[in-house]
Amino acid sequence: MATLAKPNLPRFDVEIFQNEYLADGAREVNAIVTVTATGGGTSGGRPLGIADAGPTGAEAAVVILVDCSGSMDYPKTKINGAREATAAAIDALRDGTAFAVVAGTHEARDIYPGDGTLATASAATREQAKESLRRLTAAGGTAMGTWLAKADKLFLTRRDIAIRHTILLTDGNNEHESAEDLARNIERVTGHFTADCRGVGTDWRIDELRTISSALLGTVDIVAEPSGLAEDFRSMMAGAMGKQVADVALRIWTPANATVKFVKQVAPAVEDLTARRAEAGPRAGDYPTGSWGDESRDYHVCVEVPAASVGNEMLAARISLVLPPQVGGGTPEVLSQGLVKAVWTDDLASSTRISPQVAHYTGQAELASSIQEGLEAHRAGDVDTATAKLGAAVRIAHAAGNDGTYKLLQKVVDVVDPKEGTVRFRKNVSEADSMTLETRSTKTVRVKK
Repeated sequence: MATLAKPNLPRFDVEIFQNEYLADGAREVNAIVTVTATGGGTSGGRPLGIADAGPTGAEAAVVILVDCSGSMDYPKTKINGAREATAAAIDALRDGTAFAVVAGTHEARDIYPGDGTLATASAATREQAKESLRRLTAAGGTAMGTWLAKADKLFLTRRDIAIRHTILLTDGNNEHESAEDLARNIERVTGHFTADCRGVGTDWRIDELRTISSALLGTVDIVAEPSGLAEDFRSMMAGAMGKQVADVALRIWTPANATVKFVKQVAPAVEDLTARRAEAGPRAGDYPTGSWGDESRDYHVCVEVPAASVGNEMLAARISLVLPPQVGGGTPEVLSQGLVKAVWTDDLASSTRISPQVAHYTGQAELASSIQEGLEAHRAGDVDTATAKLGAAVRIAHAAGNDGTYKLLQKVVDVVDPKEGTVRFRKNVSEADSMTLETRSTKTVRVKK
């Protein structure tokens, strides 16, 4: 473990969990990298990132994107819940935060402050913003890519702010722009801000919101009843206000002839970062992790190394937490480091032992895919495959102590034997229960101490 402390930055710690012993000729090295940031959101220091806001600058910028399509009026509790939730989020804004509220339909209209810029949160502007929520009325279509583009345009008016976040609420499908247009807009704004996405009711598409939240390093969840929106928005805004440093990258250096097979965030949720590598010098690549406050996350790193014989050892990877150069140039700041090793042995007991952390998170990733594949098979009418997959999910969730996911599974299947994963599909499963299970399938639990 290595720790480097920088003035005004959270303290970052990196811990490596692995079985470094490999059998003669083996090539695959697996490690769980635990990254913990402390002294961030509660430290009172200013958030830092690719731009330093300065002593009097805004600490963060938030744009709330509210679906105001016609379907939000059916039932009317949805648009009313959206107004209440947005008001709750506005109340949670810290003084000095730059913010805006956007009504999203087949177009995007900023209703507050309404002049194409971001307001600065204060007692007065919060009240004005809540007054403007009367203009959140339901009429029109849905084009989420347009909403994201509007948020990006608003953020560009405050280039001095490093921490930029959106909250996106919708109740329906992205019907008024093509899938290609949505993809282009997501690609255009990726890396510019983070996004938490919420679907209210059961008429929205999980894959659409997951695509947005994954690309923008945020979260996705379902709020089945509009009455639950206000508390959810309040919680999301509290999380955004707790961020202290933006644009942190997980940098992985590997020696000659070694390659990174995959990098996945595995806690608090499964997120594959492999395809998001950006080259960062000879044999090094950066993987985005987004913004950090006081929190801890786990990553699964798999490296393929050159085969070696018994008695050899090598550094398989060097893992660093890196803050990119600030505006005006300079060099990246290394916030913390850890080492992944490989030692070849003929001791069978050593080389076949699996790290508890690696085993646990391999199971958690399998849990997520089993749920998603099981529900997809059930929708396609393949009950046998669906039962087998969700049975495997029950077995893994039970063994790992993932009580949250286990309880969600019990709303979809009757559990006959949790240890063996023997289940039967329940009759008349509600769409809300099925969507909740699928939406939250990627949430994980950490290794028991």
